[in-house]
Amino acid sequence: MLVTIIVFILVFGVVVISHEMGHFLIAKLNGIRVIEFSIGMGPSIVKFNKGGTRYVLKLLPIGGACVFEGEDGVYSGDKKDRNGEEEKTAPETEAQGKAFNEVNVWGRIATVFAGPFFNIILAFLLSLIVVGFSGEVLPVVYSITEGYPAQEAGLMKGDVITHVDGERVYLQGEVTIASAMNQGEPMEISYRRGNENYTATILPKFSSEDNRYYIGFTIGETIECKGFDLIKYSALEVRYWLKATIKSLIMLVQGKLSANDLSGPVGIAVTIDETIDTVKPYGISSVILTMINFAVLLSVNLGVMNLLPLPALDGGRLLFMFVEVVRGKPVPPEKEGIVHFVGFVLLMMLMVFVLYNDIARILAK
Repeated sequence: MLVTIIVFILVFGVVVISHEMGHFLIAKLNGIRVIEFSIGMGPSIVKFNKGGTRYVLKLLPIGGACVFEGEDGVYSGDKKDRNGEEEKTAPETEAQGKAFNEVNVWGRIATVFAGPFFNIILAFLLSLIVVGFSGEVLPVVYSITEGYPAQEAGLMKGDVITHVDGERVYLQGEVTIASAMNQGEPMEISYRRGNENYTATILPKFSSEDNRYYIGFTIGETIECKGFDLIKYSALEVRYWLKATIKSLIMLVQGKLSANDLSGPVGIAVTIDETIDTVKPYGISSVILTMINFAVLLSVNLGVMNLLPLPALDGGRLLFMFVEVVRGKPVPPEKEGIVHFVGFVLLMMLMVFVLYNDIARILAK
C-alpha cells in the first residue's frame, strides 16, 4: 500500500505540475502577475514567497492552482488565501506583472489554454520513454477465432487493419478499443493484404460470458521504434489516448456509459494498486513503464477534461473569452464570476459523488 501511495503521489504530482506550469509560464510571457502557484488541495504544509508569487504545497496530493492577479476578484492585497488562511503576501516591491484582465484577450486565451496543452506535451514526452523502451504494437491480425464474424468475413492472419468505421487506425489499441466500445452495431473493417486493400462489414458476436461483443480475432505485432519512428509512434500513442478519451465522453453523454463508470482519485489509486500487482512479476522495469504509460493516459484525460466548455474549468473560461472576441468587449466580471462559482459548486458535488462511488466499489469487493 505504501508503494501505491508513493506512485499515486508521483503520477498525480507530475501531471498536475505540468498543467499548472503551463498556465504559469505563459502567464509570465504575457506579463500577468501570478499571485499563487499551488500543488495539492486542503491545508498548506509548505509555502514561501518569491518574486511576488506565493508557492504552496498542500496536504492532499490532488489538484492544483495558478492564481492570477485580478482573476475572479483575487488581488495580491488580500489577507487570506483560497482556503481562508491568514496569509502574508510578498512585498509590493517584488510584485511583477499586470492583472489578468488588463492583458489583451488573446494573451489570456493563450494563458488558460496552456494548462491543457502542456498536459498533451507531457503525454508526448512520456510516450517517448514508453515507446522507446517497449516499442509499438501495430494492428496486424495474429489469429482468427473459429465461428466468429472475422472468419466469416474472410480475414486472415497477417492482414493489416487500416480503418475502422472509416477512421484511420495505426495502433493495435485503436482497434481494440473500437471493439470494446461496440454495442452490437455493424463495423466496417478495412485491411491490407499484401498490396491489395479490402473492406468487410462485420457484425460483432455477443459473448454472454464476458458480457461484450467480439469481432473474433487477436491482433498485435510489436516493432522497435528509433529515430523518426520513435517520434511518429509516440505522437500516434498520444493521438490514440485523445481519441479514447473523447469517445468515452461522447458515450457518457449518449448514455452508453453511466456516471458510475467515472473514477476519482480513490478509484485511480485502486487501479494503480491492482496494476502494480499484475505487472510486478515481470520486473521493476515493467512496473515503471506501465506507470509512465498510466501517467500518459491521466495527463491526456486531464487536458481534455479541462477543455470542456463547462464553468470553473479552463474550457469554460475560454468560452467566455471567445465570446469577448466576438462581442468586442468582455462579459461583465461579476456575471462571469457567478457562473464559475456555480460551476465550481457543481464540480465539487460531482467529486463527492465520484468519491462515494469509488469507496462503494471498494467495499463491494
